[in-house]
Amino acid sequence: MPNLFALILLAVLSILAAIYAVLTKKTLNAVIASGIISLSASIIYLILAAPDVAMTEATIGAGLTTVVFLYALKHVKGGEDD
Repeated sequence: MPNLFALILLAVLSILAAIYAVLTKKTLNAVIASGIISLSASIIYLILAAPDVAMTEATIGAGLTTVVFLYALKHVKGGEDD
């Protein structure tokens, strides 16, 4: 049986990060919270004995998507004056 305490802890972390991502006013913080959600999902997949799904989620979800969002956020002017 998978470690139930770790699964519950990661699920709570994901829920809290999702709530924070929705409620925060700063886009950078929302992007980082999204990366935390993807990373915790990949750890959950690893605990549930799905290493191929965990590697894909970590690579695409937590890695590539977060980097693309941060790159786009850097190049988009959010209404700020230079």
